[in-house]
Amino acid sequence: MLKHRLIHPEISAILARAGHHAKVLIADGNYPASTKRGPNAELVCLNLAPGLVTVAQVLETLLTAIPVDNVNTMGIPADDPYAKYGEPPAWDDYRQIVQAAALPVSLTPIDKWQFYEAVNSPDHVLTIQTGDQALWANVLLTLGCRVD
Repeated sequence: MLKHRLIHPEISAILARAGHHAKVLIADGNYPASTKRGPNAELVCLNLAPGLVTVAQVLETLLTAIPVDNVNTMGIPADDPYAKYGEPPAWDDYRQIVQAAALPVSLTPIDKWQFYEAVNSPDHVLTIQTGDQALWANVLLTLGCRVD
């Protein structure tokens, strides 16, 4: 019986095989998950309906089950029309989730194109596609080491 909140069998199996430095993408509903993923990444679709499930819900659940060294968001290029609005509201939610999980990391945006490159890495093991409708809501986790 599992003690953490993650009960999805396929996601659990992929994470159990993953090691230090493995990357997990939690993708919003706008992310091109069928074409932008690493050569070793498996795709699990949790996009039940628009808004279901959200990146924040998946992030909160995953953090009960895995150690994380880095939490990256897709940074907004300065020439993108959305850039004039500042950080997306979802990022504050992610910071609160990371803080509540007592992780000694901070949310770090990386440039959109570098984000795609990071996802294209052979270390990318899993994309979880959500139905999140928030813009710029993608989160890339880099797994850490289990210390207990």
